[in-house]
Amino acid sequence: MTPAGHQHPSQHAPELRAAARHLGRRRFLTVTGAAAALAFAVNLPGAGVAGAAEFDAAKLTDDPFTLGVASGDPLPDSVLLWTRLAPAPYQADGGLPPERVAVRWELAHDAGFRRIVRRGTATAHPEFDHAVHVEVGHLAPGRVFYYRFRAGGWVSEAGRTRTAPATRDRVADLRFAAVSCQAYHDGYFTPYGHLAEDDVDVVFHLGDYLYEYAVNSAGGARKYTDRVLPDVFNHETTTLEDYRLRYALYKSDPDLRAAHAAHPFVVTWDDHETENNYAGDIDENESPPEEFLLRRAAAYRAYWENQPLRRPQLPDGPDARMYRRLGWGRLAQFDILDTRQYRSNQAYGDGAHVPGPESDDPARTITGATQERWLIDGWRDSRALWNVVPQQVTFSQRKLDLNAAAKVSMDAWDGYRASRERVLAGAKSAGVENLMVLTGDVHVGYAFDIKDDFDDPSSATLGTEIVATSVSSGKDGAEKPANWNTYMTANPHLKFYNGRRGYVTVELDREAARADFKTVSAVTTQGAPLTTAASFVTEVGEQGLKPA
Repeated sequence: MTPAGHQHPSQHAPELRAAARHLGRRRFLTVTGAAAALAFAVNLPGAGVAGAAEFDAAKLTDDPFTLGVASGDPLPDSVLLWTRLAPAPYQADGGLPPERVAVRWELAHDAGFRRIVRRGTATAHPEFDHAVHVEVGHLAPGRVFYYRFRAGGWVSEAGRTRTAPATRDRVADLRFAAVSCQAYHDGYFTPYGHLAEDDVDVVFHLGDYLYEYAVNSAGGARKYTDRVLPDVFNHETTTLEDYRLRYALYKSDPDLRAAHAAHPFVVTWDDHETENNYAGDIDENESPPEEFLLRRAAAYRAYWENQPLRRPQLPDGPDARMYRRLGWGRLAQFDILDTRQYRSNQAYGDGAHVPGPESDDPARTITGATQERWLIDGWRDSRALWNVVPQQVTFSQRKLDLNAAAKVSMDAWDGYRASRERVLAGAKSAGVENLMVLTGDVHVGYAFDIKDDFDDPSSATLGTEIVATSVSSGKDGAEKPANWNTYMTANPHLKFYNGRRGYVTVELDREAARADFKTVSAVTTQGAPLTTAASFVTEVGEQGLKPA
């Protein structure tokens, strides 16, 4: 979502325009052309160049683990561990020379690291901004592990992670959290401090991990008095260096670090990790695609470098396979979507508009045809009791006014109703009985019943949608925003609406799912307590949200 009154630059950074001119449109619009253009724009060598000199980690005089540790995408036999070396995180080089660094890692059964399960050494390559991604395999399913890294004489904080249950295991229950939208300049990441202490198995991040907008020397709404942020953050991100530095700013936040260390994350992006409301190769200002795809390539690469993602998600130029499938025994299948990279351009110039022929054109798509087929085929093959879809933008119909022909958001699934109809038809044909969609983007908490016909409240309920509010975006918010009565009246399938910051937890078992919407009173000041704003239950075989 775009903050009201935000002004966007009309053109990209000179480096991007120069690289685009250098290659030309026809050559650029191929994967190899895009990769070459990215290298030209940022002097980026090929990944993991063997010729890079090795840095003696014993010479590290400052802690290189300033950005913490993380783990992600748990599999039954494998965990993915992440860190990034940056003794000077607010410098473009992170405080390291362009040399590779040996990083040792340990995985243990216990927090004291007395029972080591596996250990090894990984290389932090300068080409990947000294990020480390370690895939540790041949592990027992359904187990908790602890991990840490070493470089020279420095030891990272310890992280806690887990493997997923065995594929055929009839798991009794699962408790996960969903988060989204963490604008650094809008406030502190207080919800993450609470989430770090919460007892969840895994965290789903539904997008807008990063914002491209400028952050001033006082950290925006944080209004720092004890530090002055450098000018490198006080402009919109467009280049690879910009995005890398912005991740360093975000990941230096202690609450975010604590949440990553406490739980494995499953991440997917929305728009702000690259640029507000982009659609495929079209940016908000409709710049030449060859310029925007260069920016997208830089943003996608920095995202992978700074997230606990596995090898299949490594971008190739401006392309990355972010949609993927994870399982939790026979209890749950998670189909993680990407509704940005493949979508048709928003209809009617984006924003709020009454649906019409342009938005309802059946050729339009929010997922792309390949991902849509992948989702529906995955449902047909699913043996899970719950089919959960972590994704970005509001899936259910959301009328924005009380007019007979109401406006809806052209950036959400309402702007791609043919896509939604195909997906719901696919769920019905696949026999999906317990469907849950997880959503971020809108900076509020919603709970929707997904209806067979959204305009007929008596039609069948096909599933539920749980919308996680923002961590900080939108500043403090309000429990009942000004449009609360309008939205609740216009959308009978909307069961809950809250405008505070926070996160949501969901507990799945073999009888029901319970969603708890957790909020804090403020993020522009530190230390706000966590409260549960509302709780809902939907039962196996009888979809529909009821107050818990």
